[in-house]
Amino acid sequence: MKKVSILIPAYNEQESLPLLYDKLTEVVGGLPQYEWEFMFVNDGSRDRTLEMLQELRAKDARVNYVDLSRNFGKEVAMLAGFDYVSGDCVVIMDADLQHPPHMIAKFLEKWEEGYEDVYAVRKTRGKESKLRKSLTMTYYRLLQHTTRVEVLPNVGDFRLLDRKCINMLRKMRDAERYTKGMYCWIGCRKIGVEFEQGDRLEGESKWNFGALLNLAINGITSFTIAPLRMVSVCGILIATVAFIYMVYVLIKAIIWGDPVAGYPSLMVAILFLGGVQLIGLGILGEYVGRIFNETKDRPVYFIESFNGEYREPEK
Repeated sequence: MKKVSILIPAYNEQESLPLLYDKLTEVVGGLPQYEWEFMFVNDGSRDRTLEMLQELRAKDARVNYVDLSRNFGKEVAMLAGFDYVSGDCVVIMDADLQHPPHMIAKFLEKWEEGYEDVYAVRKTRGKESKLRKSLTMTYYRLLQHTTRVEVLPNVGDFRLLDRKCINMLRKMRDAERYTKGMYCWIGCRKIGVEFEQGDRLEGESKWNFGALLNLAINGITSFTIAPLRMVSVCGILIATVAFIYMVYVLIKAIIWGDPVAGYPSLMVAILFLGGVQLIGLGILGEYVGRIFNETKDRPVYFIESFNGEYREPEK
């Protein structure tokens, strides 16, 4: 019998867990041909999430949980889940029920057809504001034009991955992770399935503007050096224009002389060049910072326990 693991990162999800568990048990009850595992990753929650997972584990042996030592973020929590799941395939979904559990059956149909990465494509984005939707689409267009790896728009972490894909992702121990790009980078046989994204039923979203901006920066700096190239090209263009202007000023001074004037234009030029240099230093700093984090070669995460006991993941 094939085993299916459902991986669910959870951070302060005490309101959502009971309803999510009920929905999952209802869905898997209709698929008795598979063995099931519910793998929760408690990402340093400060509410009763851990206690509720312990209660679920006590009454249902299919429930497993990894308790991280602190809040490492969703990207790292998923890696911890990859390290501990035992299924032949893994379904990744959020705990807030924006990812409908009934899609699991459709994922499994495509998996049985031989697909190794069955990803969900949003037909709608729920109650997101127009500004957020516009910024999201602009971000994905930017990624698609600047990376060699196609990062799919309207596609997130909600998907089914074959064990082969999981083993590939486990080998990628980046400290600053952008898993959505990694799914595309590893390749494998893929297919999309459309779904209607629901709204969060309980609790509040943990993805504020700052967290989304940080994820976007990680996505760009993880999979492209285009910003560095843009700064280089911009520097060459500005240097060329400056050289031409320098020749013009020199010839003008030799032929007609040059009375002291042009203070406003001088200040504009200085401020413009200074701004370009600071932008370039900031972009360069992002990449240098990533190099610094990676060269420390620290473990990506630490755990408090696996099902209440300390256990290292299998190699």
